[in-house]
Amino acid sequence: MKLNRFNIILFSFLFCLPLAADEVKLDNNTQFSVYTGMFDFSDDGKRSTLVGLQHQNKDLNRDTFLGNLSPVTGAMITADNATYLYTGIQANYTIGSLNFSPSFAPGYYNQGDGKDLGHALEFKSEIQISLELPKESQLGISYNHLSNASLGSKNPGANSYMFNFFKKF
Repeated sequence: MKLNRFNIILFSFLFCLPLAADEVKLDNNTQFSVYTGMFDFSDDGKRSTLVGLQHQNKDLNRDTFLGNLSPVTGAMITADNATYLYTGIQANYTIGSLNFSPSFAPGYYNQGDGKDLGHALEFKSEIQISLELPKESQLGISYNHLSNASLGSKNPGANSYMFNFFKKF
């Protein structure tokens, strides 16, 4: 039961960050993404809804031979109290008002009452497509895969899709 309280407190704190960020002048360089979707949609037995929050600071972007790269940090929780806390790197490609953002992020996974992915260290590979909206916002869809790269005794993986809303502060 302590884990459930911890998850509730953690996500309450994370969802309040955008409210606090609005009060601080951040020069429009901080972007928060709130997302919801289906965790492990390809496994009928452990499919679960999810919600999450991701942060990206445009001040830390770097132009490289791979394109524009930036760090991302985030957290998600499923209806089965499985949690995933991650930090990694995201590439940003823009074609007009369309954004294409592949990312890679290692993180800590806690199964809660959800799917056993075989290890606490999981790697998230994601592809995200979003459309620019007025007022420094975006609306998008993304697909990700969690895997422990065979670090654990088993590696079932999890495939998820999400609908994303982005807002710059």
